[in-house]
This record gives sequence, C-alpha cells and structure tokens, in this order.
Amino acid sequence: MSFQSDRSEDLLFDAARKGDVRYLNQLIDNGAEVNIQNDKGFTPLTLAAYSGQLEAVRVLLDANADVNTQDISGSTALMGVSFKGYVDIARQLIERGANLNLQNRTGGTALMYAVMFGHNQLVKLLLDHGADTSIRDNQGQIARDLAIQKENQEALSWLAT
Repeated sequence: MSFQSDRSEDLLFDAARKGDVRYLNQLIDNGAEVNIQNDKGFTPLTLAAYSGQLEAVRVLLDANADVNTQDISGSTALMGVSFKGYVDIARQLIERGANLNLQNRTGGTALMYAVMFGHNQLVKLLLDHGADTSIRDNQGQIARDLAIQKENQEALSWLAT
C-alpha cells in the first residue's frame, strides 16, 4: 500500500482509513499515538470506522483507542457508523464502551442518525443497548419525531410512546 506522507501520524491516519491492518499494527508497535486527532478532530479510530474498516477498528480498539472521542463537530465514531449503516462496527464500538447518548453540536445522537438514514438494524441495536429515546436535538426533536418525518415506520414502531 502506498502512502503520501512519511509523518507517522499521517501514516497512521492513512493506514486506518485504508484498513491496512498489518501496517497499522506495525505503526502501533513502534509507538504511534492511537488517540491523535487531525485538524478536523478525527482520530484513526474515527477514520477506520467511517471508512467501514472493521478489522482496523478492532486493532485500534485493542490498542486502547478512545471510543468516545468527539471531532470538532462533536460527532463520534458511533455517530458516523450510524449515519453510514455499519452495524458490525457499531457493535464493536458499543461492546468497547461507546456512549450511546453523546450529542454533537447540533444535538444529534447515534440513534437519531440511524433513524434518519433508515438503518433500522442499527436503530434496533442501539435501542437494545439502552439508547435514550428522550434526548432532544437543537431543534427540540427526539428520535421519534425524526422517524415520523422520514416515514420510517419500522423505527417508529420501536420508538412509540
């Protein structure tokens, strides 16, 4: 795999994003800081999660990556995978202690993103693990309101009051 920089943090971000587990392990073994953040506040874990790189996520979690780091918009890796629909990665993050109820700058939660984008397997996973359905975003909406707006009947049936 070719990379465009020789700075160790850039190499770590690239390896995480591309899912190059062998190189990721090598960088970690050589002392790379797994919780480093780039100018957007993304960590290697965030980039691996957003890129759908399950094995890279596991490697970073095993190296004690902080599962609840928030980027400059306040979003977490769990919010990102809830937006994208990566159930297996969400499960890993939850099993490693992801806070289901963190809110970003707009007040959004992982549950809200899963509902809005119709990722109902994720909605169910988050609810089964205790996601708070009463949290309101900056517009005053709860996940149920978003399910109504998006006509997500399946999620709505689980979010009924």
